[in-house]
Amino acid sequence: MTTARTLRSGFLRSVERFGDREALALGEHSLTYAELYARAARVAATLDRHAGDGEGQLTAVFGHRDPTAFAGILGALLRGHGYVPLNPAFPTDRTRAMLARSRCRCVVVDPTAVAQLDELLDGLEGPRVVLLPDADDVAELAARWPAHTFLGAADLAPADAVTLGDAEPDAIGYLLFTSGSTGQPKGVMVSHGNVVAFVDAMVERYAIDENDRFSNTFDLTFDLSAFDMFVAWERGACLCVPTAQEKLFPGKYVKRHGLTVWFSVPSTGVLMKRLRMLKPGAYPTLRWSLFCGEALPVEVIEAFAEAAPASVAENLYGPTELTIACTLYRWDAERSPTESLHGVVPIGEPYPHMVVRVSDESFHEVPRGEAGELLMTGPQMSLGYWEDAERTAAAFVVPPGETRTFYRTGDRVRYPEGGPLVYLGRVDNQIKIQGYRVELGEIEAVLRDVSGAEVAIAVGWPKTASGADGIVGFVGEPKADPIAVLSAARERLPSYMQPSAIHLVDTFPLNANGKVDRKALIARLEAAP
Repeated sequence: MTTARTLRSGFLRSVERFGDREALALGEHSLTYAELYARAARVAATLDRHAGDGEGQLTAVFGHRDPTAFAGILGALLRGHGYVPLNPAFPTDRTRAMLARSRCRCVVVDPTAVAQLDELLDGLEGPRVVLLPDADDVAELAARWPAHTFLGAADLAPADAVTLGDAEPDAIGYLLFTSGSTGQPKGVMVSHGNVVAFVDAMVERYAIDENDRFSNTFDLTFDLSAFDMFVAWERGACLCVPTAQEKLFPGKYVKRHGLTVWFSVPSTGVLMKRLRMLKPGAYPTLRWSLFCGEALPVEVIEAFAEAAPASVAENLYGPTELTIACTLYRWDAERSPTESLHGVVPIGEPYPHMVVRVSDESFHEVPRGEAGELLMTGPQMSLGYWEDAERTAAAFVVPPGETRTFYRTGDRVRYPEGGPLVYLGRVDNQIKIQGYRVELGEIEAVLRDVSGAEVAIAVGWPKTASGADGIVGFVGEPKADPIAVLSAARERLPSYMQPSAIHLVDTFPLNANGKVDRKALIARLEAAP
């Protein structure tokens, strides 16, 4: 068996060092490292016993915020497999397509997903081994679906029957399906080595130890959840998973569980600020206040820094293809406001051993300080897209004058001399109106400023073949006066960037990862008379 470090290595080391310490806190459940390992080992041993030959190297985990889902992930890793998370909150057709495309022969199902199991299996080709570790009786399922093998609690092998499967650093650690522009999800292959490089950087930067308690605000199908799990478990810390009810009151959860590491999308911070959960000094136990996943408004990080005065606040940036996060920026109350652009916190500097290249449309590097698309390479660059050579070749490129492959992030940035990387928006969020290039992020900054809203979204509308004929704004402040907002914005923007209309939004539609769903906003405009 290989001795190279993989995604399970830190957890196994913590089992040896901190077996009696709490590894997972979830609702009424509290599992020590030894107890969580035992659950994972029983999953691994059971699947190995029943899987058969020719299985492949991926195991699916169908679940959400339940100890069995986390044991399933670790069980897959103990087998030497990568894990494929499937979310019961997703449309079942989409989940079935992910399971089919990944070709996982074994599926671990937690209690939150059991109700969808019949629908998931309907139309699925090929036999599966379906493990329900919490089910006392699987006879009815077996009778309904004779092509599949169903295993329940009575079928679990003992933990000491597990044999650690072989895994190499360049093998897939997890396969995550993300939104694709064609409507078919892209399967991003992230290797063990990619995640180990990320985790190593994080535990050192944040001086993580066994006394830390991590938030877990992300679904398992969102790659930021890998930060929560594997950075915590690398050093014997505890992963604290709020229930659906507890997620509605994140401030209370931080206090009740004495969290020391907070990590969320900025939208959660916006919600906490709006609900007045960010009162000065509210969260004295926090050591780190971390955000990732979308542009971070200055006012949110300022309020969070005041609410957690003993913590250091940072903005992390990174697409799934570059393994969770690949640049970061540490907030400084005196310096940072002047380094921020359009009210958005910079994305900072690259992780250790990651290389930045800001390029034009033909991938030639632009002079320092000019805007361009962010390309990056290094040990965190993923393996590409699962069984999709065409998409991989389009996104992973060798720029002129380079021998290394870089990933195209699709994000526009500027890297000023002596300053941090600043995020300008998506390449596809830069649109043309009347021949002018328009950065939607700039319009959004003005709308936030004149309306007092934490969130404002600008979209090109109506759409044209070359871009859009105009701009429509959505402002997250239902008490605002749309006519006054529109008038104030027009005073600060050139004519071709001025919104034609302002829509007030009480609650923005969010996608599965908790980000504002721009496509849903455009759909509202399309549906309007």
